[in-house]
Amino acid sequence: MCGMPSGESTQASVHEPEPVRPTEEDRVAAAGSELIGGPLGRRALTGRSWWSPVRVIALVAIGMFALGLVQKAPCYNGAWFFGASSQYTHACYSDIPHLYQGRGFADGLVPYFDKLPGDMQYLEYPVLTGVFMEVAAWLTPGSGSIQDQEQWYWMVNAGMLMACAAVIAVCVTRTHARRPWDGLLVALAPAFALTATINWDLLAVALTAAAMLMWSRGRSLAFGVLLGLATAAKLYPALLLGPLLVLCWRAGRWRQYGTALAGAAVAWLVVNGPVMLFAFDGWSKFYTFSQERGVDFGSFWLILAQNSDDPLSTDTVNTLATLLMLLCCGGVAALALTAPRRPRFAQLAFLIVAAFVLTNKVYSPQYVLWLVPLAALARPKWRDFLIWQTCEVAYFVGIWMYLAYTTSGDAHKGLPVDGYHWVIGMHLLGTLYLCVMVVRDILMPERDPVRRSGDDDPSGGVLDGAEDAFVLGPASRPARHVVQFEGPRVEWGGTGATGGSL
Repeated sequence: MCGMPSGESTQASVHEPEPVRPTEEDRVAAAGSELIGGPLGRRALTGRSWWSPVRVIALVAIGMFALGLVQKAPCYNGAWFFGASSQYTHACYSDIPHLYQGRGFADGLVPYFDKLPGDMQYLEYPVLTGVFMEVAAWLTPGSGSIQDQEQWYWMVNAGMLMACAAVIAVCVTRTHARRPWDGLLVALAPAFALTATINWDLLAVALTAAAMLMWSRGRSLAFGVLLGLATAAKLYPALLLGPLLVLCWRAGRWRQYGTALAGAAVAWLVVNGPVMLFAFDGWSKFYTFSQERGVDFGSFWLILAQNSDDPLSTDTVNTLATLLMLLCCGGVAALALTAPRRPRFAQLAFLIVAAFVLTNKVYSPQYVLWLVPLAALARPKWRDFLIWQTCEVAYFVGIWMYLAYTTSGDAHKGLPVDGYHWVIGMHLLGTLYLCVMVVRDILMPERDPVRRSGDDDPSGGVLDGAEDAFVLGPASRPARHVVQFEGPRVEWGGTGATGGSL
């Protein structure tokens, strides 16, 4: 918990905490601010304008999203419909227009209940995502050619996904109350704009970001309900319950965790229950498809398979990938219970989702959307964020160039197999780099940008400033400073003993 404030600083530090200005603590942010007039001065009038950080960042996010739509223009104007490889050479592919007809929306089929023609008998997406897709189909005009309808379907989905992008930017901006400008990391992330309309992942990301905001405000039930809805749209949000369990264990916050878990379970069942009862085969398609799907794009498993004369079977890869993920979960749990300070929730949330991304048998380019908001909260440092984003943009270009190569026949336009393996490696190394930086912040809290500013765990809700109830190893003893630094120091609760300080 924070040390007792002095009489002179009580009003400023407790009732009106000074917001953190990235341009004062981040050299990359300060250099980038020169484009708009330089860092904010000491005498700048803040808080007296309509242009609050939340509004500015939301508008920037919408602007970047719009640029992502412009990037898809070559496909919208024909590449989705004419020529097998042109949508890859222009790097503007999207699942959305193709699945309008391919998953029966053009014919008015009901997802999960009506069988589809072809090999995919039912819609292979979680229920809430299927509802999102169906609502967009209802809003799509049914007149005109199938090309016109697919274009309209993509535009309707783009509008709905833009709203999701704005929600994500606002939620990240408001999660760390003293660090609103960290939301610009999300709003300006190039990989976010490039991949936003490839698929429907932004729905789950928006619900997860809203859940994180609710937890930061101490609203455990609202967090659970939103996370349950997010899991009904995409499976990955359920992973956040693991690190939260360990953090609540260390802090002794069992009641709040139980409330969150119950809320998530009920919300997930409310969405999934009716479809499970009346269309079980259609409901289960997402899970069976995920299990039966072979090694696919973007994973290190693909590199191994394409360089092996006897590739591993799908069942073997499923088993090994699960074991690797369980090892990562064990590592994250051990880190949470033995670190000198209880890790911040956003840090562990990022690490567990990144572990899934790194060990999974497939990495679609839009999966980067899962990590962007968590990365902005876990490691709000522009240099590291941009290094990672550079690797992800390289992968975004690389996968489409590889598909252009494989679909262009003897012309061989694009990136050959060896080149594609290199960009997979860049994606893996970039994500690992950011993971290493987050782990370093956990082991050496003095280097954590959030804690250097005087905060404990602004996204932690009931965990913020809480004393430890259960720790292992060196964490059970008062911590020593790892490095010397100038800045505010934060007192931390211990297991009955005097806590260390930052």
